[in-house]
Order: sequence, then C-alpha cells, then structure tokens
Amino acid sequence: MINASIVPVPRQGITAEEKELVQQQATPADWPPAKRRQKDTNAKWTKKHGKSYFGYKLSASTDKRYKLIRRIVVATASEHDTLHFEAVLDPGNTARDVWADKGYVGQQREARLTGQSWRLHIQRKAQKKCPLSECREGRNRRIAKTRARIEHVFGALEQQGGKVLRSIGLASATLHLNWKVASYNLRRLCFLKTAGVTALTPKWRLRWLKWPPGRKN
Repeated sequence: MINASIVPVPRQGITAEEKELVQQQATPADWPPAKRRQKDTNAKWTKKHGKSYFGYKLSASTDKRYKLIRRIVVATASEHDTLHFEAVLDPGNTARDVWADKGYVGQQREARLTGQSWRLHIQRKAQKKCPLSECREGRNRRIAKTRARIEHVFGALEQQGGKVLRSIGLASATLHLNWKVASYNLRRLCFLKTAGVTALTPKWRLRWLKWPPGRKN
C-alpha cells in the first residue's frame, strides 16, 4: 500500500524579497550566521484541499497484512506524490499487489510496472463530462476498503511526537522521520510478537487483533 502525507514545519518569518532569494536557492547576504542556522531554506509551500502547508512530504509503502512500513522517501511538500511512487516500491516483498489512491494514476507508469509483474490496484477518477461507471465506482470502493489500512499507519506516526516536525533542513527532516518510522516498526513488531503472530498466521485472525495495545473496539 502506498500513500504520502505532508509533514509541516514551523513557518519562516521572512520578507517577500528574502523568500524570492530562498526560492532561487540563495541566502540573503544580510543574514548573520545565527539567523541562517535558524531558517529552513529547504522546506516548500504547497496546497491541499484548498489549505496551504509549509514543510516536507513523507511517501511510504506499507505491508498490507502486518502494517509494517517497508520503504520511505522524504521530499519537499511541493513535489508531487507520483514522483516517488516507484522509489518506495519494495521489490523484496513477496506479494506483487500495489494499492494506491486516485492521485497515483499514470498510464505510462502503470504499463511499465505491469510489465515488471506488479498487480496494480489504483483507484480511478472521473474525467470532465465523463463520470465513472457503476462498475468502476464499485472497484474504487473495494480498493478504498483495503487502502484505508495505510491511513492507520500514518495516524500512528502522527501520534509519535505530534503533527509538526521541529527540525531545520531536508537532511534533518529525513533523519527524524526515519527514526520515527523505525520506532513505529519496532512497536508494531513487539505487538505482533506478543499477539503470537507469525508469517503463517491466517488473515482472519489478524482482523481480530487490537492496535495499538489497550485500544478498545
């Protein structure tokens, strides 16, 4: 399962002229060294559902059965989700099914991945003056039911230290998010081990397990 989430960072208090220089990957000459260390010149602005965000974007692939994060890519928030679709695919995964939402539709990429034996389950979106058929709407609902599991993973990551990342720079953000993902996977593995889950545990039993531990149904 593949998804991406915006990771906000504190907004930078800079003028319009300084912002223009930063966008050109330059640093204002009048900034003292102390100010340069406190300004994040890597984070970018983006809009989602009509709301503006400043920060980075975490793309991740998650195991459908056990909800373990397999690969991640950290980039600026302005980069499109599809740019890192193939980068987060794990060729070592025993299953070849890929689940994603409407934002990952792309004919050339889908043809290329299908040629590499990936089975794609990507939701379709309606085009102008061409609504989805009842069959495709039903397919979208079936995919959404499975893909919703990755939303639980991103929700658990947000609970680990809040929604805002308080670091400066892309390298620091990448390091912090890798730590957070490693921490999540360790917690998840401990839970699976305590529950007695193995690679041979039937799928019907996994649906009855509680995560996180202590959560009430």
